Amino acid sequence: MKILTALFTASLITMTASLAHARDLGPDEALRLRDAGTIVSFEKLNALALANHPGANVTQTELEEEYGKYIYQVELRDPQGVEWDVELDAVSGQVLKDHQDT
Repeated sequence: MKILTALFTASLITMTASLAHARDLGPDEALRLRDAGTIVSFEKLNALALANHPGANVTQTELEEEYGKYIYQVELRDPQGVEWDVELDAVSGQVLKDHQDT
């Protein structure tokens, strides 16, 4: 029973720790990072996200800090109504993920 309790406790700690590694950044902090030159401008990040989806529109954006990295998440809707999720490294502008929203 002690082993089961220890395993359960370890699992909870691991789950809690992984949740704590991602946090949403508010508008004030996002603007501060942009103005300091820490992250790429939002206009450029949006353009990079749209580059593979001609005619698409940005429907939502979010800046998060995950494991010490700034990740810019963009949701797009293309002319056919298909929704796309694009994640970019907000410091370099590199596209990390680009997949159809399911």
